Amino acid sequence: MNVTKTAVFTIVGRPNTGKSTLANRIAGEKIAIVSNKPQTTRGRIYAVCSRGGAQLVFLDTPGYHKPKNALDEYMVKVVKNSVGDGGDAILMMVEPIANVGQQESGLISMIRASGLPAILVINKIDTVSRESLLAVMDVYSKAYDFEQLIPISAATGEGFEVLMDELMKYAQDGPALFPEDMVTDQPDRQIIAEIVREKLLYCLEHEIPHGTAVEVTKFSEREDSGIIDLDVTIYCEKAGHKRIIIGKNGAMLKKIGELARRDAERYMGTKIYLQSWVKVKENWRDSGAMLRNFGYNE
Repeated sequence: MNVTKTAVFTIVGRPNTGKSTLANRIAGEKIAIVSNKPQTTRGRIYAVCSRGGAQLVFLDTPGYHKPKNALDEYMVKVVKNSVGDGGDAILMMVEPIANVGQQESGLISMIRASGLPAILVINKIDTVSRESLLAVMDVYSKAYDFEQLIPISAATGEGFEVLMDELMKYAQDGPALFPEDMVTDQPDRQIIAEIVREKLLYCLEHEIPHGTAVEVTKFSEREDSGIIDLDVTIYCEKAGHKRIIIGKNGAMLKKIGELARRDAERYMGTKIYLQSWVKVKENWRDSGAMLRNFGYNE
């Protein structure tokens, strides 16, 4: 397809509004991890979609929340900088709740300061009645002068084409910003690390998965077969957390590795051998050096 127009959008919202689910639907494949736990996304992730001669680029951002440590402060900074950079328009994503919360008010203030047009995307409409949805639209219409209020379900796809048709109106003449076969800016190594972290979020409870980071220390493809050998190190903050991640006789670590390997094979399209280790790095979320080591820097 010959791209003649482009548009760039920034997706913002509080944690767990479905921003990454939307990014995955836009890209047409899983580029961002999702879970039912808050603060799943930690950095910027670009999702790229080409349609109708236009390339639409979306910046998925961490959930906007009150920071508790240096990692949280980094994530909030990513959101603020992303709104500042903006692109052509901002998509503010909310759940279908008829109340403008503190996080939403903060995001509206940022959007107002940016001067950019903003579209309110009301997600998870498959979970509420029409009357409830109308109440949500009424509350947000009074809170800010959004260009459009578009109800969708990022999970089921309901309303997705309506949203994309609206966003096509922002495309302006210009060459493609990314190669036409590219759906994200994330390197394979980073996506694999995030897949492992997603399985930690899925398998572990309470604060433990939020205190983990994942590093892919080996990523090599065998010349004869195309099989990929992966070595993955999982970092946690406490020795007790390490024992839980490994589990009795290594059962939990084996489960996490198996789930991650399956998703990684689907993404890479080839067989993968994955080995994993767990190490303790106390208070790494408050260490600037460790954050930079894991790639959490602007």
